[in-house]
Amino acid sequence: MPTKKVLAIVLAGGEGKRLMHLTLERAKPAVPFGGIYRLIDFALSNIVNSGYLQIVVLTQYKSHSLDKHIAQTWRMSSLLGNYVAPVPAQQRMGKHWYLGSADAIYQSLNLIEDEAPDYVVVVGADHVYRMDFSQMLEAHIASGNDCTVAAIRQPIDQSDQFGVIETNPEDPERIAAFVEKPTQTPGLPDAPDQILASMGNYIFTADALVEAVSRDAEDPESAHDMGGDVVPYFVSRGSAGVYDFIRNDVPGSTDRDRDYWRDVGTIDSFYDAHMDLISIHPVFNLYNEQWPVFAGVRNVPPAKFVHAGAGRVGTAVDSIVSPGVVVSGAQVANSVLSPGVNLHSWSSVSDSVLMDDVIVGRHCQVHRAIIDKGVVIPPRTQIGLNPDLDRRRGFTVTESGITVVGKNTVIDSL
Repeated sequence: MPTKKVLAIVLAGGEGKRLMHLTLERAKPAVPFGGIYRLIDFALSNIVNSGYLQIVVLTQYKSHSLDKHIAQTWRMSSLLGNYVAPVPAQQRMGKHWYLGSADAIYQSLNLIEDEAPDYVVVVGADHVYRMDFSQMLEAHIASGNDCTVAAIRQPIDQSDQFGVIETNPEDPERIAAFVEKPTQTPGLPDAPDQILASMGNYIFTADALVEAVSRDAEDPESAHDMGGDVVPYFVSRGSAGVYDFIRNDVPGSTDRDRDYWRDVGTIDSFYDAHMDLISIHPVFNLYNEQWPVFAGVRNVPPAKFVHAGAGRVGTAVDSIVSPGVVVSGAQVANSVLSPGVNLHSWSSVSDSVLMDDVIVGRHCQVHRAIIDKGVVIPPRTQIGLNPDLDRRRGFTVTESGITVVGKNTVIDSL
């Protein structure tokens, strides 16, 4: 049987307002994650590991750092026609920017026409997970549907947080209804306490996708959203299927992390996803060599731990320590340190995420905090211990008590 041609489209135009300070100067998919990665690296790694090497990334909002990251990191051999190409909004279909995810694809139909694929994989750029899309494509082809939506099982009491896929018990792989954030919905036949939530990943038969987004573009009542408008169109035609993520068997995965998926759209979920990385047996395992997450690691020296005097020992436990980090007589616990972080003597960092080139001065205390790139923390500064003081200094403090310090923030000494 001839090989089916697949084009992958990554939707990376999200503004990410709920991540507040972390997206003031960058698109959400470009937010650093896990020390050496950007959020988009997880989607791109999944696509590449699945064997699909013609990829376009649709960008829009503050995309410079994202474009730069793709250009520096995701370079493929052009000899075989492989590429990862960022494509900015170009107003090809009128004098307006993308009106939604479906409109983004509609305005980029030239990309599909140029490649003439049999199938199109469409994924979001800001989720943390591992997935073999080739298995989903096999299921899509076998079903005969024009559209297949990837879904993950979630507790039924969280249905109002997701786009929920309802199926017919007599045909559990075909979507009967696609409902946005319902307060009530039936549970699954084999798990009444669970629902199927959309992961924001889709596979389409190419011709059907072109027709669907073209029809959607002509509908003045549409919000031009893939999940809210295009998928329901296929549902109405009886041609939308669901792919249960629990079926996806990624090489090297374990029972603990095989169906892991995080939508890191809020500060709390972003923080929690980091904490998932650093336990002894991590909920999400970065060290799966059979399905690697690719990253553009900076040209920096190895991490270094110095000083061994009483009360001045450079240590890090239950933590991720990236290349270029210097822990000089400081103590680190349950934290993620990105490249270039420098911690000075008698300081402590706990339950925190420090992004690139953060400098922590002597006698500082940082706890349950996210510190963005380039922040210099003066000696004897406390962050994350006094929420009222943190707010007075202009930091964001979430309801759960996580303090966020924005990129290149200048912190005054008290």
